[in-house]
Amino acid sequence: MPGSPATPDHPLPRRIGYFLVGVLLGIAGGFANGLLLGNTQQIQGAFGLSSVEVGWLAAAYSMTNVCTSMMLVKFRQQFGVALFARIFLPAFAIVSCAQLFLDSYPLELLLRGISGIVGSGLTSFALFYFMQSMTPATRLAGMVLGVGMSQVALPFARAISPLLLAQGDIHHLFAFELGLSLLCLAGTAVLPLPPSETFDAFEPLDFVSFGLLAPGLALLCGVLSQGRTVWWTTPWIGWALAGAIVLIAAVNAIEHNRANPLLNIRWMASRNIVLFTLLAATMRVLLSEQGFGSVGLLTVLGMGPDQLVKFYAVVTLASICGLVVGVVTLNPNDVLRPLLVSTALIGIAAWMDSDATNLTRPANLYFSQALIAFATLLFVGPLMMIAMFRALSRGPSHMVSYTAVFGISQTVAGLAGTALLGSIQIARERLYSNELVQGIQLTDPLDVNRMAQLSGAYARVLGDPALRQAEGAALLGQQVTREANVLAYNDVFLLIALLAAVAFVLIAARWLYFRRKGINPLAEDIAALQKLRQARANG
Repeated sequence: MPGSPATPDHPLPRRIGYFLVGVLLGIAGGFANGLLLGNTQQIQGAFGLSSVEVGWLAAAYSMTNVCTSMMLVKFRQQFGVALFARIFLPAFAIVSCAQLFLDSYPLELLLRGISGIVGSGLTSFALFYFMQSMTPATRLAGMVLGVGMSQVALPFARAISPLLLAQGDIHHLFAFELGLSLLCLAGTAVLPLPPSETFDAFEPLDFVSFGLLAPGLALLCGVLSQGRTVWWTTPWIGWALAGAIVLIAAVNAIEHNRANPLLNIRWMASRNIVLFTLLAATMRVLLSEQGFGSVGLLTVLGMGPDQLVKFYAVVTLASICGLVVGVVTLNPNDVLRPLLVSTALIGIAAWMDSDATNLTRPANLYFSQALIAFATLLFVGPLMMIAMFRALSRGPSHMVSYTAVFGISQTVAGLAGTALLGSIQIARERLYSNELVQGIQLTDPLDVNRMAQLSGAYARVLGDPALRQAEGAALLGQQVTREANVLAYNDVFLLIALLAAVAFVLIAARWLYFRRKGINPLAEDIAALQKLRQARANG
Protein backbone atom coordinates (compact mmCIF):
# COMPACT_ATOMS: atom_id res chain seq x y z
CA MET A 1 0.00 0.00 0.00
CA PRO A 2 1.27 3.54 -0.71
CA GLY A 3 2.65 5.04 2.48
CA SER A 4 3.46 1.65 3.97
CA PRO A 5 6.95 0.15 3.78
CA ALA A 6 7.71 -2.56 1.25
CA THR A 7 7.61 -6.13 2.56
CA PRO A 8 10.59 -8.02 1.11
CA ASP A 9 11.68 -11.42 2.34
CA HIS A 10 13.99 -10.98 5.35
CA PRO A 11 16.35 -13.56 6.85
CA LEU A 12 15.31 -14.96 10.22
CA PRO A 13 17.74 -12.90 12.37
CA ARG A 14 16.51 -9.68 10.80
CA ARG A 15 12.87 -10.68 11.28
CA ILE A 16 13.61 -11.32 14.96
CA GLY A 17 15.15 -7.85 15.15
CA TYR A 18 12.09 -6.27 13.57
CA PHE A 19 9.89 -8.11 16.06
CA LEU A 20 11.87 -6.86 19.07
CA VAL A 21 11.85 -3.27 17.80
CA GLY A 22 8.09 -3.61 17.22
CA VAL A 23 7.61 -4.68 20.85
CA LEU A 24 9.64 -1.69 22.00
CA LEU A 25 7.69 0.76 19.85
CA GLY A 26 4.33 -0.71 20.87
CA ILE A 27 5.15 -0.49 24.57
CA ALA A 28 6.50 3.04 24.18
CA GLY A 29 3.39 4.12 22.24
CA GLY A 30 1.01 3.10 25.02
CA PHE A 31 3.25 3.93 27.94
CA ALA A 32 2.77 7.71 27.93
CA ASN A 33 -0.99 7.39 28.36
CA GLY A 34 -0.61 4.51 30.82
CA LEU A 35 1.73 6.47 33.08
CA LEU A 36 -0.64 9.43 33.01
CA LEU A 37 -3.77 7.42 33.84
CA GLY A 38 -2.01 5.31 36.47
CA ASN A 39 -0.46 8.20 38.38
CA THR A 40 -3.15 10.87 38.31
CA GLN A 41 -2.99 11.52 42.05
CA GLN A 42 0.81 11.73 42.08
CA ILE A 43 0.84 14.16 39.15
CA GLN A 44 -1.93 16.18 40.77
CA GLY A 45 0.07 16.47 43.99
CA ALA A 46 3.38 17.23 42.28
CA PHE A 47 1.92 20.13 40.27
CA GLY A 48 -0.65 21.24 42.87
CA LEU A 49 -3.61 20.74 40.54
CA SER A 50 -7.34 20.54 41.13
CA SER A 51 -9.35 17.53 39.92
CA VAL A 52 -10.55 19.58 36.93
CA GLU A 53 -7.02 20.64 35.97
CA VAL A 54 -5.62 17.12 36.13
CA GLY A 55 -8.58 15.95 34.09
CA TRP A 56 -7.51 18.27 31.29
CA LEU A 57 -4.15 16.48 31.10
CA ALA A 58 -5.88 13.22 30.15
CA ALA A 59 -8.26 15.10 27.87
CA ALA A 60 -5.36 16.80 26.05
CA TYR A 61 -3.85 13.42 25.18
CA SER A 62 -7.16 12.12 23.80
CA MET A 63 -7.88 15.35 21.91
CA THR A 64 -4.75 15.10 19.80
CA ASN A 65 -4.54 11.32 19.60
CA VAL A 66 -8.00 10.86 18.10
CA CYS A 67 -7.76 13.46 15.36
CA THR A 68 -4.19 13.14 14.06
CA SER A 69 -4.05 9.51 12.96
CA MET A 70 -5.94 10.20 9.72
CA MET A 71 -3.55 12.98 8.70
CA LEU A 72 -0.58 10.76 9.53
CA VAL A 73 -1.88 8.25 6.96
CA LYS A 74 -1.90 10.96 4.28
CA PHE A 75 1.52 12.18 5.41
CA ARG A 76 3.00 8.71 4.92
CA GLN A 77 1.28 8.33 1.56
CA GLN A 78 2.83 11.55 0.25
CA PHE A 79 6.24 11.69 1.95
CA GLY A 80 6.94 8.06 2.83
CA VAL A 81 7.68 6.22 6.01
CA ALA A 82 11.33 7.35 6.26
CA LEU A 83 10.49 11.03 6.76
CA PHE A 84 7.70 9.96 9.07
CA ALA A 85 10.32 8.23 11.25
CA ARG A 86 12.75 11.12 11.16
CA ILE A 87 10.08 13.48 12.51
CA PHE A 88 8.09 11.52 15.06
CA LEU A 89 10.76 9.49 16.82
CA PRO A 90 12.95 12.53 17.61
CA ALA A 91 9.75 14.36 18.61
CA PHE A 92 9.04 11.59 21.12
CA ALA A 93 12.52 12.00 22.61
CA ILE A 94 12.22 15.80 22.76
CA VAL A 95 8.83 15.65 24.49
CA SER A 96 10.13 13.10 27.02
CA CYS A 97 13.22 15.19 27.71
CA ALA A 98 11.21 18.40 28.11
CA GLN A 99 9.11 16.85 30.88
CA LEU A 100 12.22 16.43 33.02
CA PHE A 101 12.85 20.17 33.16
CA LEU A 102 9.48 21.87 32.75
CA ASP A 103 7.27 21.92 35.86
CA SER A 104 4.67 24.40 34.58
CA TYR A 105 1.09 23.19 34.26
CA PRO A 106 0.44 24.95 30.92
CA LEU A 107 3.62 23.45 29.49
CA GLU A 108 2.70 20.02 30.85
CA LEU A 109 -0.71 20.38 29.20
CA LEU A 110 1.00 21.20 25.90
CA LEU A 111 3.40 18.28 26.26
CA ARG A 112 0.53 15.87 26.92
CA GLY A 113 -1.14 17.04 23.74
CA ILE A 114 2.07 16.45 21.80
CA SER A 115 2.36 13.04 23.45
CA GLY A 116 -1.04 12.13 21.99
CA ILE A 117 0.25 12.91 18.48
CA VAL A 118 3.49 11.02 19.02
CA GLY A 119 1.67 8.06 20.57
CA SER A 120 -0.51 7.74 17.47
CA GLY A 121 2.58 7.69 15.27
CA LEU A 122 4.37 5.11 17.43
CA THR A 123 1.42 2.72 17.25
CA SER A 124 1.54 2.85 13.45
CA PHE A 125 5.29 2.36 13.51
CA ALA A 126 4.96 -0.68 15.76
CA LEU A 127 2.45 -2.17 13.32
CA PHE A 128 4.90 -1.77 10.42
CA TYR A 129 7.76 -3.37 12.34
CA PHE A 130 5.65 -6.35 13.37
CA MET A 131 4.55 -6.84 9.76
CA GLN A 132 8.20 -6.87 8.65
CA SER A 133 8.88 -9.64 11.17
CA MET A 134 6.15 -11.90 9.77
CA THR A 135 6.03 -14.18 6.76
CA PRO A 136 3.52 -13.29 4.00
CA ALA A 137 1.10 -15.91 5.31
CA THR A 138 1.12 -14.44 8.83
CA ARG A 139 1.29 -10.74 8.01
CA LEU A 140 -2.21 -10.09 9.34
CA ALA A 141 -0.93 -11.19 12.74
CA GLY A 142 1.58 -8.36 12.58
CA MET A 143 -1.24 -5.83 12.29
CA VAL A 144 -2.95 -7.27 15.36
CA LEU A 145 0.29 -7.30 17.36
CA GLY A 146 1.00 -3.67 16.48
CA VAL A 147 -2.33 -2.46 17.84
CA GLY A 148 -2.47 -4.94 20.71
CA MET A 149 0.96 -4.18 22.12
CA SER A 150 0.01 -0.58 22.89
CA GLN A 151 -2.98 -1.95 24.83
CA VAL A 152 -0.71 -4.25 26.85
CA ALA A 153 1.40 -1.21 27.74
CA LEU A 154 -1.47 0.41 29.70
CA PRO A 155 -1.66 -2.08 32.61
CA PHE A 156 2.10 -2.69 32.41
CA ALA A 157 2.74 1.02 32.99
CA ARG A 158 0.54 0.95 36.08
CA ALA A 159 2.24 -2.19 37.38
CA ILE A 160 5.73 -0.68 37.38
CA SER A 161 4.79 2.90 38.34
CA PRO A 162 5.17 2.36 42.12
CA LEU A 163 8.72 1.13 41.55
CA LEU A 164 9.53 4.26 39.56
CA LEU A 165 7.99 6.43 42.30
CA ALA A 166 9.65 4.61 45.19
CA GLN A 167 11.53 7.78 46.16
CA GLY A 168 8.53 10.03 45.61
CA ASP A 169 9.95 11.92 42.62
CA ILE A 170 7.50 12.25 39.74
CA HIS A 171 10.38 13.02 37.37
CA HIS A 172 11.42 9.36 37.50
CA LEU A 173 8.37 8.62 35.36
CA PHE A 174 9.50 11.14 32.78
CA ALA A 175 13.07 9.81 32.89
CA PHE A 176 11.76 6.33 32.13
CA GLU A 177 9.82 7.69 29.15
CA LEU A 178 12.98 9.43 27.93
CA GLY A 179 14.89 6.15 28.15
CA LEU A 180 12.20 4.41 26.11
CA SER A 181 12.28 7.14 23.47
CA LEU A 182 16.07 6.88 23.13
CA LEU A 183 15.84 3.09 22.80
CA CYS A 184 13.22 3.56 20.07
CA LEU A 185 15.54 5.95 18.24
CA ALA A 186 18.42 3.51 18.50
CA GLY A 187 16.37 0.51 17.41
CA THR A 188 14.93 2.20 14.35
CA ALA A 189 18.34 3.61 13.39
CA VAL A 190 19.98 0.18 13.53
CA LEU A 191 17.07 -1.52 11.74
CA PRO A 192 15.20 0.95 9.52
CA LEU A 193 12.07 0.09 7.60
CA PRO A 194 12.24 -0.58 3.86
CA PRO A 195 11.24 2.33 1.60
CA SER A 196 7.63 2.95 0.70
CA GLU A 197 5.75 3.92 -2.44
CA THR A 198 4.37 7.47 -2.40
CA PHE A 199 1.99 9.64 -4.41
CA ASP A 200 0.48 13.12 -4.17
CA ALA A 201 -2.06 12.52 -1.44
CA PHE A 202 -2.79 15.97 -0.02
CA GLU A 203 -5.29 18.42 -1.49
CA PRO A 204 -5.94 21.98 -0.24
CA LEU A 205 -9.42 21.09 1.05
CA ASP A 206 -7.88 18.36 3.23
CA PHE A 207 -6.43 21.03 5.49
CA VAL A 208 -9.75 22.88 5.64
CA SER A 209 -11.60 19.72 6.65
CA PHE A 210 -8.95 18.77 9.18
CA GLY A 211 -8.94 22.33 10.54
CA LEU A 212 -12.64 21.93 11.30
CA LEU A 213 -12.63 18.28 12.37
CA ALA A 214 -9.72 18.56 14.83
CA PRO A 215 -11.29 21.23 17.08
CA GLY A 216 -14.68 19.53 16.75
CA LEU A 217 -13.34 16.22 18.05
CA ALA A 218 -11.23 18.04 20.65
CA LEU A 219 -14.34 19.79 22.01
CA LEU A 220 -16.19 16.47 22.10
CA CYS A 221 -13.32 14.81 23.98
CA GLY A 222 -13.23 17.72 26.43
CA VAL A 223 -16.96 17.39 27.11
CA LEU A 224 -16.77 13.64 27.67
CA SER A 225 -13.65 13.91 29.83
CA GLN A 226 -14.87 16.68 32.13
CA GLY A 227 -18.66 16.29 32.06
CA ARG A 228 -18.94 14.10 35.14
CA THR A 229 -16.31 16.15 37.00
CA VAL A 230 -17.84 19.62 36.59
CA TRP A 231 -21.26 18.00 35.92
CA TRP A 232 -23.26 18.18 32.75
CA THR A 233 -25.29 21.28 33.62
CA THR A 234 -22.20 23.53 33.62
CA PRO A 235 -22.78 26.16 30.89
CA TRP A 236 -19.51 25.66 29.00
CA ILE A 237 -20.35 21.96 28.51
CA GLY A 238 -23.37 22.94 26.43
CA TRP A 239 -21.48 25.51 24.39
CA ALA A 240 -18.62 23.09 23.73
CA LEU A 241 -21.00 20.34 22.66
CA ALA A 242 -22.84 22.73 20.35
CA GLY A 243 -19.53 23.84 18.83
CA ALA A 244 -18.47 20.22 18.28
CA ILE A 245 -21.74 19.44 16.48
CA VAL A 246 -21.43 22.51 14.21
CA LEU A 247 -17.78 21.83 13.31
CA ILE A 248 -18.27 18.12 12.62
CA ALA A 249 -21.41 18.85 10.58
CA ALA A 250 -19.42 21.38 8.52
CA VAL A 251 -16.80 18.71 7.79
CA ASN A 252 -19.56 16.34 6.72
CA ALA A 253 -20.97 18.94 4.33
CA ILE A 254 -17.56 19.60 2.76
CA GLU A 255 -16.46 15.98 2.43
CA HIS A 256 -19.79 14.67 1.17
CA ASN A 257 -19.49 16.56 -2.12
CA ARG A 258 -15.76 16.16 -2.83
CA ALA A 259 -14.42 14.05 -5.69
CA ASN A 260 -11.40 12.92 -3.63
CA PRO A 261 -12.50 13.37 -0.02
CA LEU A 262 -10.31 13.16 3.03
CA LEU A 263 -13.17 11.25 4.67
CA ASN A 264 -15.44 9.21 2.43
CA ILE A 265 -18.72 10.09 4.11
CA ARG A 266 -20.81 7.83 1.86
CA TRP A 267 -18.66 4.83 2.72
CA MET A 268 -18.61 5.73 6.43
CA ALA A 269 -22.43 6.04 6.39
CA SER A 270 -22.96 2.70 4.65
CA ARG A 271 -24.81 0.00 6.53
CA ASN A 272 -21.82 -2.27 7.11
CA ILE A 273 -19.58 0.51 8.43
CA VAL A 274 -22.31 1.93 10.68
CA LEU A 275 -22.84 -1.54 12.17
CA PHE A 276 -19.10 -1.89 12.63
CA THR A 277 -18.90 1.49 14.38
CA LEU A 278 -21.75 0.61 16.72
CA LEU A 279 -20.14 -2.74 17.51
CA ALA A 280 -16.72 -1.18 18.14
CA ALA A 281 -18.20 1.56 20.31
CA THR A 282 -20.28 -0.94 22.30
CA MET A 283 -17.25 -3.10 23.01
CA ARG A 284 -15.25 -0.08 24.18
CA VAL A 285 -18.09 1.02 26.49
CA LEU A 286 -18.27 -2.48 27.99
CA LEU A 287 -14.52 -2.49 28.56
CA SER A 288 -14.89 0.62 30.74
CA GLU A 289 -15.75 -1.89 33.47
CA GLN A 290 -12.03 -2.26 34.09
CA GLY A 291 -10.61 1.20 33.53
CA PHE A 292 -13.39 2.93 35.46
CA GLY A 293 -15.36 0.30 37.37
CA SER A 294 -12.97 -2.03 39.17
CA VAL A 295 -10.18 0.54 39.56
CA GLY A 296 -12.65 3.15 40.81
CA LEU A 297 -14.08 0.71 43.33
CA LEU A 298 -10.64 -0.18 44.70
CA THR A 299 -9.72 3.50 44.91
CA VAL A 300 -12.86 4.24 46.93
CA LEU A 301 -11.88 1.40 49.27
CA GLY A 302 -8.50 3.03 49.90
CA MET A 303 -6.30 1.03 47.56
CA GLY A 304 -3.40 3.07 46.17
CA PRO A 305 -0.90 2.25 43.42
CA ASP A 306 1.34 0.34 45.84
CA GLN A 307 -1.52 -2.05 46.68
CA LEU A 308 -2.41 -2.59 43.01
CA VAL A 309 0.95 -3.80 41.68
CA LYS A 310 -0.02 -7.50 41.71
CA PHE A 311 -3.46 -6.59 40.38
CA TYR A 312 -1.99 -4.90 37.31
CA ALA A 313 0.60 -7.63 36.92
CA VAL A 314 -2.26 -10.13 36.61
CA VAL A 315 -4.06 -7.85 34.15
CA THR A 316 -0.87 -7.48 32.08
CA LEU A 317 -0.31 -11.25 31.89
CA ALA A 318 -3.96 -11.82 30.96
CA SER A 319 -3.66 -9.14 28.25
CA ILE A 320 -0.62 -10.88 26.78
CA CYS A 321 -2.49 -14.19 26.80
CA GLY A 322 -5.46 -12.57 25.06
CA LEU A 323 -3.17 -11.06 22.44
CA VAL A 324 -1.46 -14.40 21.77
CA VAL A 325 -4.76 -16.29 21.53
CA GLY A 326 -6.21 -13.54 19.32
CA VAL A 327 -3.27 -13.82 16.92
CA VAL A 328 -3.31 -17.63 16.84
CA THR A 329 -7.07 -17.85 16.27
CA LEU A 330 -7.30 -14.95 13.80
CA ASN A 331 -9.52 -16.13 10.96
CA PRO A 332 -10.91 -13.82 8.26
CA ASN A 333 -13.61 -16.41 7.56
CA ASP A 334 -15.07 -16.23 11.09
CA VAL A 335 -14.57 -12.75 12.55
CA LEU A 336 -17.61 -12.78 14.83
CA ARG A 337 -16.60 -15.74 17.00
CA PRO A 338 -13.90 -13.83 19.00
CA LEU A 339 -16.34 -10.94 19.50
CA LEU A 340 -18.92 -13.41 20.79
CA VAL A 341 -16.44 -14.89 23.26
CA SER A 342 -15.30 -11.43 24.38
CA THR A 343 -18.82 -10.19 25.18
CA ALA A 344 -19.50 -13.39 27.13
CA LEU A 345 -16.33 -12.98 29.19
CA ILE A 346 -17.07 -9.32 29.91
CA GLY A 347 -20.61 -10.14 31.01
CA ILE A 348 -19.44 -12.94 33.31
CA ALA A 349 -16.70 -10.75 34.83
CA ALA A 350 -19.05 -7.82 35.45
CA TRP A 351 -21.61 -10.09 37.07
CA MET A 352 -18.90 -11.56 39.34
CA ASP A 353 -17.88 -8.06 40.47
CA SER A 354 -21.43 -6.94 41.23
CA ASP A 355 -21.43 -8.36 44.78
CA ALA A 356 -18.54 -6.22 46.05
CA THR A 357 -18.48 -5.09 49.69
CA ASN A 358 -16.27 -2.79 51.75
CA LEU A 359 -14.08 -5.83 52.41
CA THR A 360 -13.35 -6.38 48.70
CA ARG A 361 -9.65 -6.26 47.95
CA PRO A 362 -7.60 -6.54 44.73
CA ALA A 363 -7.14 -10.29 45.18
CA ASN A 364 -10.93 -10.73 45.00
CA LEU A 365 -10.93 -9.21 41.51
CA TYR A 366 -7.94 -11.02 39.99
CA PHE A 367 -9.98 -13.59 38.08
CA SER A 368 -12.76 -11.30 36.86
CA GLN A 369 -10.35 -8.59 35.71
CA ALA A 370 -8.12 -11.17 34.03
CA LEU A 371 -11.18 -12.24 32.02
CA ILE A 372 -11.81 -8.65 30.91
CA ALA A 373 -8.14 -8.05 30.05
CA PHE A 374 -8.14 -11.27 28.02
CA ALA A 375 -11.34 -10.23 26.23
CA THR A 376 -9.92 -6.77 25.47
CA LEU A 377 -7.03 -8.13 23.41
CA LEU A 378 -9.06 -11.00 21.96
CA PHE A 379 -11.55 -8.74 20.17
CA VAL A 380 -9.11 -6.06 18.92
CA GLY A 381 -7.72 -8.13 16.02
CA PRO A 382 -11.01 -9.25 14.43
CA LEU A 383 -12.57 -5.83 14.98
CA MET A 384 -9.68 -4.08 13.26
CA MET A 385 -9.64 -6.62 10.45
CA ILE A 386 -13.33 -6.13 9.63
CA ALA A 387 -12.99 -2.44 8.86
CA MET A 388 -9.50 -2.71 7.35
CA PHE A 389 -10.59 -5.33 4.80
CA ARG A 390 -13.60 -3.22 3.85
CA ALA A 391 -11.33 -0.19 3.38
CA LEU A 392 -8.45 -1.94 1.56
CA SER A 393 -10.83 -3.56 -0.91
CA ARG A 394 -11.76 -0.06 -2.10
CA GLY A 395 -8.22 1.26 -2.51
CA PRO A 396 -5.73 3.44 -0.64
CA SER A 397 -8.05 6.45 -0.56
CA HIS A 398 -10.28 4.71 1.98
CA MET A 399 -7.48 4.11 4.49
CA VAL A 400 -7.91 7.59 5.97
CA SER A 401 -11.63 6.94 6.45
CA TYR A 402 -10.87 3.56 8.03
CA THR A 403 -8.39 5.17 10.43
CA ALA A 404 -10.96 7.81 11.40
CA VAL A 405 -13.71 5.25 11.99
CA PHE A 406 -11.51 2.92 14.05
CA GLY A 407 -9.82 5.67 16.05
CA ILE A 408 -12.98 7.62 16.81
CA SER A 409 -14.97 4.49 17.72
CA GLN A 410 -12.27 3.46 20.20
CA THR A 411 -11.12 6.76 21.73
CA VAL A 412 -14.39 8.69 21.78
CA ALA A 413 -16.42 5.62 22.75
CA GLY A 414 -13.96 4.89 25.55
CA LEU A 415 -14.40 8.42 26.90
CA ALA A 416 -18.17 8.16 26.44
CA GLY A 417 -18.25 4.86 28.31
CA THR A 418 -16.35 6.29 31.25
CA ALA A 419 -18.54 9.42 31.23
CA LEU A 420 -21.76 7.39 31.11
CA LEU A 421 -20.80 4.90 33.79
CA GLY A 422 -19.25 7.61 35.95
CA SER A 423 -22.39 9.72 35.82
CA ILE A 424 -24.56 6.73 36.70
CA GLN A 425 -22.26 5.87 39.59
CA ILE A 426 -22.41 9.41 40.97
CA ALA A 427 -26.21 9.54 40.70
CA ARG A 428 -26.63 6.16 42.39
CA GLU A 429 -24.13 7.07 45.12
CA ARG A 430 -26.16 10.17 46.00
CA LEU A 431 -29.35 8.13 46.09
CA TYR A 432 -27.84 5.48 48.36
CA SER A 433 -26.21 8.10 50.60
CA ASN A 434 -29.58 9.76 51.10
CA GLU A 435 -31.24 6.44 51.92
CA LEU A 436 -28.49 5.40 54.34
CA VAL A 437 -28.49 8.75 56.14
CA GLN A 438 -32.27 8.64 56.53
CA GLY A 439 -31.91 5.22 58.12
CA ILE A 440 -29.65 6.53 60.90
CA GLN A 441 -31.65 7.32 64.05
CA LEU A 442 -29.96 8.70 67.16
CA THR A 443 -32.78 7.12 69.18
CA ASP A 444 -31.73 3.67 67.94
CA PRO A 445 -29.40 1.99 70.50
CA LEU A 446 -27.31 0.41 67.70
CA ASP A 447 -26.72 3.78 66.02
CA VAL A 448 -25.93 5.43 69.34
CA ASN A 449 -23.44 2.67 70.18
CA ARG A 450 -21.82 3.02 66.75
CA MET A 451 -21.45 6.78 67.22
CA ALA A 452 -19.94 6.22 70.66
CA GLN A 453 -17.39 3.78 69.25
CA LEU A 454 -16.32 6.18 66.53
CA SER A 455 -16.12 9.09 68.99
CA GLY A 456 -14.06 6.98 71.38
CA ALA A 457 -11.24 6.84 68.85
CA TYR A 458 -10.53 10.51 69.73
CA ALA A 459 -10.81 10.10 73.53
CA ARG A 460 -7.04 10.40 74.09
CA VAL A 461 -6.58 13.54 72.02
CA LEU A 462 -9.85 15.44 72.46
CA GLY A 463 -11.14 16.32 75.89
CA ASP A 464 -14.28 18.15 74.76
CA PRO A 465 -17.20 15.65 74.51
CA ALA A 466 -19.03 17.77 71.94
CA LEU A 467 -15.97 17.92 69.72
CA ARG A 468 -15.47 14.16 70.05
CA GLN A 469 -19.07 13.58 69.04
CA ALA A 470 -18.65 15.84 66.00
CA GLU A 471 -15.56 13.91 64.90
CA GLY A 472 -17.44 10.65 65.39
CA ALA A 473 -20.26 11.95 63.22
CA ALA A 474 -17.70 12.87 60.53
CA LEU A 475 -16.28 9.34 60.61
CA LEU A 476 -19.78 7.91 60.35
CA GLY A 477 -20.42 10.14 57.34
CA GLN A 478 -17.27 8.81 55.68
CA GLN A 479 -18.42 5.23 56.25
CA VAL A 480 -21.85 6.04 54.82
CA THR A 481 -20.24 7.58 51.73
CA ARG A 482 -17.99 4.55 51.26
CA GLU A 483 -20.91 2.12 51.55
CA ALA A 484 -22.99 4.20 49.13
CA ASN A 485 -20.13 4.20 46.63
CA VAL A 486 -19.75 0.43 46.85
CA LEU A 487 -23.48 -0.06 46.24
CA ALA A 488 -23.34 2.36 43.31
CA TYR A 489 -20.41 0.51 41.72
CA ASN A 490 -22.34 -2.75 42.11
CA ASP A 491 -25.18 -1.20 40.13
CA VAL A 492 -22.70 -0.15 37.44
CA PHE A 493 -21.33 -3.69 37.24
CA LEU A 494 -24.85 -5.09 36.91
CA LEU A 495 -25.61 -2.61 34.13
CA ILE A 496 -22.46 -3.64 32.25
CA ALA A 497 -23.39 -7.31 32.67
CA LEU A 498 -26.84 -6.57 31.24
CA LEU A 499 -25.43 -4.62 28.28
CA ALA A 500 -22.94 -7.41 27.62
CA ALA A 501 -25.74 -9.97 27.69
CA VAL A 502 -27.74 -7.95 25.13
CA ALA A 503 -24.66 -7.56 22.91
CA PHE A 504 -23.95 -11.29 23.21
CA VAL A 505 -27.47 -12.21 22.09
CA LEU A 506 -27.35 -9.83 19.09
CA ILE A 507 -23.90 -10.98 17.96
CA ALA A 508 -24.82 -14.64 18.53
CA ALA A 509 -27.95 -14.26 16.40
CA ARG A 510 -25.91 -12.71 13.60
CA TRP A 511 -23.18 -15.35 13.90
CA LEU A 512 -25.67 -18.26 13.85
CA TYR A 513 -27.40 -16.75 10.82
CA PHE A 514 -24.12 -16.56 8.90
CA ARG A 515 -23.18 -20.09 9.95
CA ARG A 516 -26.52 -21.55 8.88
CA LYS A 517 -26.44 -19.78 5.50
CA GLY A 518 -22.73 -20.44 4.95
CA ILE A 519 -22.03 -16.72 4.58
CA ASN A 520 -18.69 -15.05 5.16
CA PRO A 521 -19.42 -11.32 5.77
CA LEU A 522 -15.96 -10.40 4.45
CA ALA A 523 -16.04 -12.65 1.36
CA GLU A 524 -16.74 -9.83 -1.11
CA ASP A 525 -14.08 -7.59 0.44
CA ILE A 526 -11.46 -10.36 0.41
CA ALA A 527 -12.23 -11.12 -3.25
CA ALA A 528 -12.00 -7.43 -4.18
CA LEU A 529 -8.72 -7.12 -2.29
CA GLN A 530 -7.27 -10.12 -4.12
CA LYS A 531 -8.22 -8.54 -7.47
CA LEU A 532 -6.50 -5.31 -6.48
CA ARG A 533 -3.36 -7.19 -5.46
CA GLN A 534 -3.37 -9.11 -8.74
CA ALA A 535 -3.83 -5.91 -10.72
CA ARG A 536 -0.89 -4.27 -8.92
CA ALA A 537 1.25 -7.36 -9.48
CA ASN A 538 0.50 -7.19 -13.22
CA GLY A 539 1.50 -3.54 -13.33
